Amino acid sequence: MRFGLFIPQGWRLDLVDIPTENHWSVMNELARHADNSTWDSVWVYDHFHTVPLPTDEATHEAWSLMAAFAAVTERVKLGQMCTAMSYRNPAYLAKVAATTDIISGGRVQMGIGGGWYEHEWRAYGYGFPSAGARLGRLDEGVQIMRDAWRDGRVTFDGKHYQVNDAIVAPKPLQEGGPPLWIAGGGEKVTLKIAAKYARYTNFSSAPEDFRHKSDVLAEHCRAVGTDFDAIVRSANFNCVLASSEDEVSRRLQHIRDRQVGAVGEDAAPAIDAMLANVASPDSATGTPEQVIERLSRLRDLGCEYAIMYFPEAAYDRSGIELFEREVIPALS
Repeated sequence: MRFGLFIPQGWRLDLVDIPTENHWSVMNELARHADNSTWDSVWVYDHFHTVPLPTDEATHEAWSLMAAFAAVTERVKLGQMCTAMSYRNPAYLAKVAATTDIISGGRVQMGIGGGWYEHEWRAYGYGFPSAGARLGRLDEGVQIMRDAWRDGRVTFDGKHYQVNDAIVAPKPLQEGGPPLWIAGGGEKVTLKIAAKYARYTNFSSAPEDFRHKSDVLAEHCRAVGTDFDAIVRSANFNCVLASSEDEVSRRLQHIRDRQVGAVGEDAAPAIDAMLANVASPDSATGTPEQVIERLSRLRDLGCEYAIMYFPEAAYDRSGIELFEREVIPALS
């Protein structure tokens, strides 16, 4: 199993109480820590407004951070979970990713999906098209990026996108462009797109759901004539890690108190619901022994890549360091 680390960027209220002028130093230090440790990759989310509710708290932009991390790290791969196809024209996105790949020395990963957060769609003037339209854009956009990276030029006349001899020069350093991580578990469309184009997928960490989505992906691969075994399956995990269950509970309460204190009691029910997910049986929250058991279950189902989100990362690195000492060696 390989492991990626989410860097806090504010989207999940994970930079509250930290002065804005210190945000970059926090993110930079964590990315450099991962680069010098056993993590295979670092990740951010592609969102503009916070969850579980939109607030005025910071949410730093994903591709700006990709370029910044590319410049300050040397080894780790750089990913987004996941870029919303409709937030940027795909030919432009191909150009951005190519430049960032060059800055990084060939370490960019392209996490891509249809997008879902209606509030920020409408706030930024993108409307909110149907799921079918969003996934249609995903399919066409992936084709445009793939062809641009492969050939350095792309022309495409689709239902959703038209591109006329767009030049993407220089091309990315990686042959064929950054690997495509197609995220989402939609069985009729998203997983079919993944079967056609993805080198990685990303879906639920719930064991039965992971097993089922894997079976559906395998069916699509057979139908379109691609190699299911060549696609790396991944999942994201929330992680609050400590040496005892009492300490885990204390940490969860501290996270709640910090977030509610920053955004107000009106948001408490939504924050409680989000933290219930962090502490769920399908998360990686608990003691090292409990987390190893849960991740081993997913590994046995074919999950080769786990991307870990630590809600405390900006404030307390001890959970990350405990994960590095005890969990990664047991599963790598």
